[in-house]
Amino acid sequence: MSFFENMKMALSSLMAHKLRSILTMLGIIIGVGSVIAVVAIGQGGEEMLKSQFSGKNNTAQIQYEPSDEEMESDPEAVFNTNFTEEDVQEIEDVKEVENVVTSSNENSKVRYQDEDTEGSIIGVNEEYTNVNSLDTSSGRSLISGDFLAGNRSAVIGEAFQDDLFEDKEMVGEVIYIGSQPIEIVGVLEKEDSLFDIDSNDIYLPQKTWKTIFASSDVSELSIQADSPEELETAGEKSADRLNQLHDKDGAYQIANEEEQKEAIGQVTGVMTTIIGSIAGLSLFVGGIGVMNIMLVSVTERTREIGIRMSLGATRGQILQQFLIESITLTVVGGLIGMLLGAGGATAVSSIAGWPSLVSLPVIIVGILFSMFIGIIFGILPANKAAKMDPIEALGHE
Repeated sequence: MSFFENMKMALSSLMAHKLRSILTMLGIIIGVGSVIAVVAIGQGGEEMLKSQFSGKNNTAQIQYEPSDEEMESDPEAVFNTNFTEEDVQEIEDVKEVENVVTSSNENSKVRYQDEDTEGSIIGVNEEYTNVNSLDTSSGRSLISGDFLAGNRSAVIGEAFQDDLFEDKEMVGEVIYIGSQPIEIVGVLEKEDSLFDIDSNDIYLPQKTWKTIFASSDVSELSIQADSPEELETAGEKSADRLNQLHDKDGAYQIANEEEQKEAIGQVTGVMTTIIGSIAGLSLFVGGIGVMNIMLVSVTERTREIGIRMSLGATRGQILQQFLIESITLTVVGGLIGMLLGAGGATAVSSIAGWPSLVSLPVIIVGILFSMFIGIIFGILPANKAAKMDPIEALGHE
């Protein structure tokens, strides 16, 4: 009997006992679907996290790495070191640097009439809004006039609605940061992400921020180049200038995105493997179910086996027949599981706002693993069928 005839017989056997076949495949479906979904969601989440460290519009962040001596004398040195106006001007003189993106951050009490709450007050320059779009759900974003004149205008997060305004419209209202009145010109659009948390952020023109907090320090500084090819050169030159300006030996440097991405990949890879392994246990349980139902099938078809042997079927052909049935059972279950897993991963990724990466290698591995389960757990029943004595099998009732 050819392979295709065995395959046809296997499918006929499955269709003859539809409910039993579905229940038997259920463990395989759940196992394969869970593994595919976990891997796809994990890889999509990893790409999303990595993208957060990738420079937008040809930008790269400059950071300060304190020496061991500085950290010993001041453990908070890495957080307390800010950039100055002189630093910004020095970097602006670098030929390859098109724009310098800056922001300053300070926590402060925010008051509206008789209510107050804590907020993160962020002063940004105009280049910041070009790179990090401050999209608004109502009102407008900060414009060039706000930055040039240092207007007391702000774009705020939706979280302030519950904290301060209740049912009132926020745009046009005046809040106080310390003793300084600030007009709300826009409300930030809420990010469509599963893990996005509304924060009490207030974005102001940097001139306004400096007036409120009487400080000219810059918390974060990024450079923007004309093209990705010039970004590395621009970053190296900018860092060198700052090191020379402050007489530091390599303390100022471009954030190493590749190391950050690699670290993220290692963490998410370990988590995906652990969770995927737990999900894969259901495959083992499903394999036991397949073996159990195949043993039942062998017992039910003992007389059929005896007839086939008496007509000249060899032990190898009987073994092949039942192995193919077992493999067919697991592969069909695996295919259904892959469809469900891919669909579930796509749904979760859509809600979470990150890409779902159901890659071809994962699908191929899923199919091969389903076949492997069918072979491993089908050997015992197939071997039992192949070793039957034809005379005893014919006499079986």
